[in-house]
Amino acid sequence: MPMQLRPFSISFLVLATAAALSGKLAQAQNSGFNLDVHANSHTTAKDIGLPAYPGATIFKDKDNDGGADLGLALGDFHFQLKVASYTSGDSPDRVLDFYRKPLSRFGEVLECNRGKPIGALVATKSGLTCADQQGGNIHANGSVNSSTDHELRAGTPHLFRIVGIDKTENGQTRFGLVYLELPKDDDKSK
Repeated sequence: MPMQLRPFSISFLVLATAAALSGKLAQAQNSGFNLDVHANSHTTAKDIGLPAYPGATIFKDKDNDGGADLGLALGDFHFQLKVASYTSGDSPDRVLDFYRKPLSRFGEVLECNRGKPIGALVATKSGLTCADQQGGNIHANGSVNSSTDHELRAGTPHLFRIVGIDKTENGQTRFGLVYLELPKDDDKSK
């Protein structure tokens, strides 16, 4: 079943934040820190650092405004998630081909299908792989990971972008653009 990018709800954002925070808030207790939290549902391809696909429209339905933007900064801890969902009459291959060059600005482009690499590249020079990062999970639509669809990834294990095909039906391709900044794990003993 493909990853559903469309119903990014408050529960999704809470789950993603909780997974990213795992223990970091406890470290900050009783120490001077600045906390910055933001969330909104109006994210575009430009906000993610990618161009809009020509002719694509923002995918909206009763549960989704087409995007999500959640950020949390707590001292040196930084987590940010931006998602924009679109639909196009073009094929999934055409959408992915369009995004290969823009993604290459962020490093080698890794192609993944169902969490496994396609082609000779299994990990980028920066260490980015098709698997979930830092042993954590990206939760979407009740799924425990993002490894159920066809996607392109570029960046580093802590800051990367994903272009993923969500679903194709009735001649329409739904796809999602994701920017994810994960906190760096400063506990080397794990």
